[in-house]
Amino acid sequence: MSSEMQVFRLPDLGEGLTEAELVNWLVAVGDQIKVDQPIAEVETAKSMVEVPSPYAGTVAELHGQAGETLDVGKPLISIAPVGATPAEPKAPAATDDAVSTGVVTDAEASAAAETYRTEEKAGSGNVLIGYGTPGGATAGRTRPRKGSVAVVDSAPVAAPVAAPEAPMEPAVAGTRIPGKLSAVISPLVRKMARDHGVSLDAINGSGASGLIMRRDVEAAISAPEAPAAPSAPAQAPAEAAAPAAASGDLDGRTGLAVSARTPVRGVRKAVAANMTKSRTEIPEATVWVDVDATALLDMRAELKKRSPHDTPGLLAFIARFVTAGLKKYPALNTRFETGADGSQEIVGFDGINLGFAAQTDRGLVVPSVRNAHQLSARELDAEIRRLTAVAREGKATPTELGSGTFTLNNYGVFGVDGSAAIINYPEVAMLGVGRIIDKPWVVSGELSVRKVTELTLAFDHRVCDGETAAGFLRYVADCIENPGGALADM
Repeated sequence: MSSEMQVFRLPDLGEGLTEAELVNWLVAVGDQIKVDQPIAEVETAKSMVEVPSPYAGTVAELHGQAGETLDVGKPLISIAPVGATPAEPKAPAATDDAVSTGVVTDAEASAAAETYRTEEKAGSGNVLIGYGTPGGATAGRTRPRKGSVAVVDSAPVAAPVAAPEAPMEPAVAGTRIPGKLSAVISPLVRKMARDHGVSLDAINGSGASGLIMRRDVEAAISAPEAPAAPSAPAQAPAEAAAPAAASGDLDGRTGLAVSARTPVRGVRKAVAANMTKSRTEIPEATVWVDVDATALLDMRAELKKRSPHDTPGLLAFIARFVTAGLKKYPALNTRFETGADGSQEIVGFDGINLGFAAQTDRGLVVPSVRNAHQLSARELDAEIRRLTAVAREGKATPTELGSGTFTLNNYGVFGVDGSAAIINYPEVAMLGVGRIIDKPWVVSGELSVRKVTELTLAFDHRVCDGETAAGFLRYVADCIENPGGALADM
């Protein structure tokens, strides 16, 4: 190993995210660490992530404190070679050999970070982050996890960033281990493979020199012979108490004392930006219809009598109807894009990634079932339950939280009938399902009490007109009212 100090910079952890909040250090200055050992927990706009070290050696300096927001590409940790004695941190000095001595100037850090972000971030599978290889020096002690800082709950949604035609090489040179290029992968790729039971040894990397890319692992996950095998992630740190009151701070407009000031950052910052973009760019319209769900409830009750332990939930059946409806009305499973030159196009997809809103301790998140159109109601139910579990643990991957093409929102669990939902940008439509309650309903000319719910569809009027939106909504409603016949045709 080189005798020079290694400076590891905060990597792009997926989907082109530009910053992350440092939740907790897992090591301290003086610790002996090995390659791929987790060194810190950070929270991005997507999820909680453990960042592994790309180097073995002695921790020389930690560049940041818990609760601090760090930019991608800025120094995260400095590591001295194995056997070296870490020196006391020095004040930054503008010298030509600053990097080689382990001291990074502010100007260098900013320039390197900007280069890193420009060349590395991409949201369609081309994220190229060279760090982390098998093996390494003998492991040293690991500090116990400290209490976490406050986490603001929200619905993590981020628009994919346009991917370059080919992965770029130069910016990753400082984060790779010499001689190990073909085995080097990002921690996001490594975690994705581990969570889905994919062997990295069996993957031929499509990147330069055989580098394994995120798209390579995604292809292995979606392959029929490589079923997902989710791991049991460690329990996410508990949220800290609410922000303390700003004692003595009076609001000039109301004259009232300010009880708390909550910084908008991390997940909430990403959500605010995404929702604002949705409302600003999408000319949305809404259609809704009341639906008699009695037959669907009766059918599920009968199935439950026959098979009590693996009967799909109502949301899984509705999800099955939605995927069938999107095949008939594909305009709602698209994306509206505007090019840098002002040109516009509607992008269609060969497949459906069905997102669904899930309430967690961190707020409302939207994981997505990939290739949902290929799954039965029972398979959809299993995947919805799996994704809900990992989302609530804060361990859902950026791909699981940011790859949807259409969103299904069951807000009926909150006891409401309808909602004027904000479309999950950059998607073009969202279907909401209200609570199911007893209502008077006319059946065969006679009044009776039925189980009724309300379906609400918000859609982007740029991609289709009301006839298409109404046709899709009516199709899903008819499936709910006649589930046996609908499933027989699917």
